[in-house]
Amino acid sequence: MPVILITGGARSGKSRHAEARARACPGQPVYIATAEALDVEMTERIARHRARRGSEWIEREVPLELPQALLETDGGGARLVDCLTLWLSNLLHAGRDWSKALSELADALKRQQSPVVLVTNEVGLGIVPDNALARAYRDAAGIMNQTIASAADEVEFIVAGLPMKLK
Repeated sequence: MPVILITGGARSGKSRHAEARARACPGQPVYIATAEALDVEMTERIARHRARRGSEWIEREVPLELPQALLETDGGGARLVDCLTLWLSNLLHAGRDWSKALSELADALKRQQSPVVLVTNEVGLGIVPDNALARAYRDAAGIMNQTIASAADEVEFIVAGLPMKLK
C-alpha cells in the first residue's frame, strides 16, 4: 500500500489535501494527530480541524509514539499523520533522540499494509534562523523530510492549495 508524503509551507492547504487523499482509500480513515492542546490557540486550531473533518474518522492522539501507532492501526483504512514537524518538535521538547525515532518511523513505514498519508512542513525555505535552537530544528526537519520522502512511494508539494507531484 502506498506511503504518501504531503509537504509545503504553513497554511498552504496540506492538511485539506491529505484528508482528501486518505478519504479516497478504501475503509474508515484513521487520523493520527501529533499536536497537543497546550494553549488556547492550539485548542481552537484542533477544534477547527476536527469540525472540518467530521465524524467519519477514527482519531488517535499520538504526540510521541508515532511508529507504534502506525503498527497498531495497520490493516484497516488509510492513516493520516498530521503532522511530522509537530511530532519532531514534541520529540525535541521531550528530550528524545529524534534521529532514532525517525529511523524507527522509516522502518515502520516499510512494513505497512494499509495506506499512510503523512503531512509535514517545509521549514527551510525562508531566511536562516537567528538562533541555534531554531537552526537545529530546521536542520532536523530537513533531514526528517528527506528520510521520509525517500521511504515514500509518492511525494506532493502543496503551494497555494495546489499539489505538485514530486515523486
